[in-house]
Amino acid sequence: MLHIGCHLSAAKGYLAMGREAVSIGANTFQFFTRNPRGGSAKAVDERDVAAYLAFAEENGIGQVVAHAPYTLNGCSADPAVRDFATRTMRDDLQRLELLPGSLYNFHPGSHVGQGAERGIELVADMLNQVLWPGMRTTVLLETMAGKGSELGRSFEELRAIIDRVALKEQLGICLDTCHVHDAGYDIVNDLDGVLGELDRVVGLARVKAVHVNDSKNPMGAHKDRHEKIGLGAIGTDALVRVITHPALRTLPFCLETPNELDGYAAEIRLLKARAEEA
Repeated sequence: MLHIGCHLSAAKGYLAMGREAVSIGANTFQFFTRNPRGGSAKAVDERDVAAYLAFAEENGIGQVVAHAPYTLNGCSADPAVRDFATRTMRDDLQRLELLPGSLYNFHPGSHVGQGAERGIELVADMLNQVLWPGMRTTVLLETMAGKGSELGRSFEELRAIIDRVALKEQLGICLDTCHVHDAGYDIVNDLDGVLGELDRVVGLARVKAVHVNDSKNPMGAHKDRHEKIGLGAIGTDALVRVITHPALRTLPFCLETPNELDGYAAEIRLLKARAEEA
């Protein structure tokens, strides 16, 4: 079964997100743990969580993805920014224990002139502070487009972070199609080659989720501008090959395209139909 959904607003709670997902034909979804620009998170309503878990089981909603705020930068040159990132991630992960088996995705961050090696050390240090044995959430490093001083522009940078973390079993990768395309990986003409390289460097077993996005940019542009499915440089055919690839097809696929709910519903219908034909 194809597990596909989109990014939903968590403002109304987990049960509301579950109902919204089902209404557009989704069986997974992604949500921000708090305002994407940072700040405090509202208290978790455990009754809402319990109602959601029952609803999800009844309606076949699989593993979901929580997304850290964009302001989380564990490799900043500013100690106060790093402290905010550490406190925020620790709080998010503790709250996610109420949703056992969830995924927590974050952008590795920007080293802002310190150099990639120093940035990698700082991100790994943050992860070593916030992960604990037996936690029920898997933390995902997202593949990035490589704009500016952004970390995660290559599989090697992601591997370097993982190598420095003690609890490696708690870490995975979220593969973003727009980002890897913009980073220079040719998923349009050589998906098997890209996945083979990812397997060699990081290990495909670490890939736990996929962001399915088209791109406004040519391959290697390092710009990170998402496009609706079929309207960008990647194209529908290549994205269908991603979601039906034997190494990926059982993972949760989350759309982050520039859409409202009706647009997401149309893209979910399109990709489901194309996946069945493949």
